[in-house]
Amino acid sequence: MKAMIFAAGLGTRLKPLTDRIPKALLPLAGKTLLQWQIERLKEAGIEDIVVNIHHLGQQIIDYLQENEGFGCRVQISDERETLLETGGGLLKAAELLGAEEPVLVCNVDILSNIDIRQLMAAYSSQQSMVSDQHLATVVVSDRQTQRYLLFDNEGVLRGWTNIKTGECRPASLPANPLTRLAFSGMQIVSPMFFDELRRTQRKKGEKFSLIDAYLSVVERQAGTVRAFVPQDYRMMDVGKIDQLDEAEHFAEALNTKL
Repeated sequence: MKAMIFAAGLGTRLKPLTDRIPKALLPLAGKTLLQWQIERLKEAGIEDIVVNIHHLGQQIIDYLQENEGFGCRVQISDERETLLETGGGLLKAAELLGAEEPVLVCNVDILSNIDIRQLMAAYSSQQSMVSDQHLATVVVSDRQTQRYLLFDNEGVLRGWTNIKTGECRPASLPANPLTRLAFSGMQIVSPMFFDELRRTQRKKGEKFSLIDAYLSVVERQAGTVRAFVPQDYRMMDVGKIDQLDEAEHFAEALNTKL
């Protein structure tokens, strides 16, 4: 299995720190966010990694070279000309990732206690189901937010909603009760999912999100996207400057348990 780390974000909510360093190189508990992600992937046996870059991207290139990729083969997907969002960014990296293996995709700024090997096992189990074409396994939880993915009682994605605005996608949802779960920014996608990314790009343009592609799968009934809910899951989105003290403590606690 290969992996992609989304590290191209602008980090605007972390200004003024991100005026001089990219968010991926923000230090927490003695490691940068990027080092945290690479080392967690390596511990799970994933050593072939693509990292996308945009804001202050040369710093990330230099950092990975200086640290020899932390023992992994790390390639760069360069988005310095145009930031492509998550779906567009993953599609741009397709040639580097190859077309024969599943890809674990994660955000550089989300720390968690997830056992990546359990996620990989869940993906393999879901992939082995012969009743459908399984395209992705997404990590979700019951944390409170404004935007939710909607799953049926078999854990299959059926839609998306913004509870603040009342927006739903698709507009007509199944009559059966659906469970609202919050997306965590981590997933494993199958090689076949890249066809869906290309289809979404033709519809949306080069900039689009992974959620757009997932909902395209739902709307076209072209396969399944299934939930993985980790046990005792804890995560933190390192996105705001006033949360850095909390993020430091969270990272320290992870360090203690690893």
